Formats: sequence, structure tokens, C-alpha cells
Amino acid sequence: MPSIVKPFIPLSPLPKNELGLTVRDYEGAMSTLCAGCGHDSVTAAISHAFFELSTPPHRIAKLSGIGCSSKTPTYFVRGAHGFNSAHGRMATIATGANAANRELTYIGISGDGDSLSIGLGHLLHAMRRNINMVYVIENNGVYGLTKGQLSASADIGSAPKKGEANHLAPIDPILMGLALGATFLARSFSGDKEQLIPILKAAIAHNGFALIDVISPCVTFNDHEGSTKSYRFVREHEVKEIESDFVPIHVPIRERIPQDDAKAVTMHDGSVLRFRSVPDGYDPSERSSVEEYVRDRQSRGEIATGILYVSESGQELHDLNQTPTTGLNAIPFDRLCPGAEELRQLQDDFR
Repeated sequence: MPSIVKPFIPLSPLPKNELGLTVRDYEGAMSTLCAGCGHDSVTAAISHAFFELSTPPHRIAKLSGIGCSSKTPTYFVRGAHGFNSAHGRMATIATGANAANRELTYIGISGDGDSLSIGLGHLLHAMRRNINMVYVIENNGVYGLTKGQLSASADIGSAPKKGEANHLAPIDPILMGLALGATFLARSFSGDKEQLIPILKAAIAHNGFALIDVISPCVTFNDHEGSTKSYRFVREHEVKEIESDFVPIHVPIRERIPQDDAKAVTMHDGSVLRFRSVPDGYDPSERSSVEEYVRDRQSRGEIATGILYVSESGQELHDLNQTPTTGLNAIPFDRLCPGAEELRQLQDDFR
């Protein structure tokens, strides 16, 4: 069923961002996914995140592979660049596009089948190269386009709508990212927009590869009793490790918060927040303790959500390769191709 243009219904004046755009300017075509699909909630969160960040639509590049999740880019930011690639190949296309033009904001939408099965090898290398992009996995534990077979993210004991329960250990993208040295890892639930929007905004602002694993129930094939990716299961087992919010870059506000005491701090917009120092606990910058915590929560049957790990010390791919600050697509040909003599000298270095 082809996508159709979303009709404009005049309402009371909508708020505008710094570019004078409303959230409707960050929407796309009408969704053709099943009614109630968690992916549509992710779409709405992405639209709001870009709207609130005042990102120019034409400076956004959205990419996908194959699957229900990979239809998502059609449904947000109609004025952005877009590319729908082959099954499991979105990460490689994003790598090439980012290499050619680093000046765009890249967001890739994938699924547990697209990323953790056929595309697993490509995802791993995009992660270890620290490509500057947001990579969203809409994770429902099944192959929705081919009638609900269990995917590589299905938990042991999770039952499909028809057939035997899963006996294979699942692939957890968060634990995988911790092992590979990823610099931004988060998990959320499609039904929790209040948490997901700030996570998306933080991921967009992150300089490097930002992976967000979103549990997004499949209402047609994986929202039944026995599924660990259903709305009911996630609601009953979700544990929010930290309250997520996003603060854009401004002149730093510095205050010393007394131990075990509260202090009022005036923010950039004039609002006053009361901060209280917290006891020793969750540290999203300590890789080993994050992995230990995630595994501990899993052993208790709990889903840890929030920004689980962040590192600002890693270099993204362009920094590592020392490429120009302008996109390679904007560099004159004579600079990109210095001539046969330079090529000969380069080849001599390998002899």
C-alpha cells in the first residue's frame, strides 16, 4: 500500500521553533503501518526532537534498510534527504554518505532483523568506526513483514504468536555496544515519549555514533501473552535508570551542590531548579559498571531504560581520518584528485 500525503487540518496556531517552523513541518506521509504499531510513536518522537532542536529539514539525511521499521523515514521530515537501502545495508550507506558530506545530520532507522541478523556485521563496523549519526533500532523481537517469525533479539522463552518458544540466547545491542567501545548507548520504550524525545535530542547532539534501542511492540504478531516485547510486558518490567532531559549548549552554569543538600540554580530561560546531590550510584560514563548493571537488571527480568552509557572522549570517523571540515562533496575536483604523479608516489610507499 503506497504512502499518501498527510492532510493538513487547520487548528489553533501551533508553536514555532527558532526557524519559524511548526512540528507539522517535521512530519511526513501518512503511515501505512498497522494501527497501534509502536513504530509510529517513535516517528512522532523523532519529529518532535528535530522540531525542538530547530534543525533545518534540508540539513537532515534519513536512511533505512528493509522491514517495517525501515518504512519509518517516510513518515517524518518530508523536506529531508532520504535513502532506503537493501536489507541490512543501511549502516554502509550511511557511512558512505557521511564520508562524502559531514555537514548533514544523519539518522538511520532500522529494526532488530535488519540490524541484528543480516545487517549485524555492518552495524558492528559503523559502531567501532564511530560514524557521526543517530542509529535507531525499532526492536519488536519478530519479523513483522514475513508473518512474525522470532528475530535475533527475542528473549529465551519468548513465545511467538504461533509455534514454539525461543531457545536461543538473544543479541543485546546495548551489551554489544559496550563491548565494541560505542560512545552513546540508550534504550527506551516507544510508548514513553516523555523519555524518548530527550534521548533523541541528546543523541542528535552527540559527536559520534549514537545507538538507541527502542522496544517497539508489534501489535499484530508480538503483543500477546508470552511475548517479552509486548506493551504489557514492557510496562510491567521497565526500570528507568535516570530521568532523561536535554539541555542545548549555552554558557556553562556552574554551582557547587552541597553534599546531601539542595540548592536553587537559575537556568538560562530564567526558571529556577533545585538540585540535590545524589549518593553513589549509577554512573553512565563507567563502561564496566554499566555492563554489570544492565546484566544484573536482565537477570531480574527488568528492562533498564534511559541514556545508559555516554563517552565524549572518543573521536568520530572524520576526526580520526583528519578529513577537511567541509564536506568532501564540496571540495573542488583538483584538490580531491591531485594528479597521476601524486598517485604514483602513494603507490611507491606501498612497495
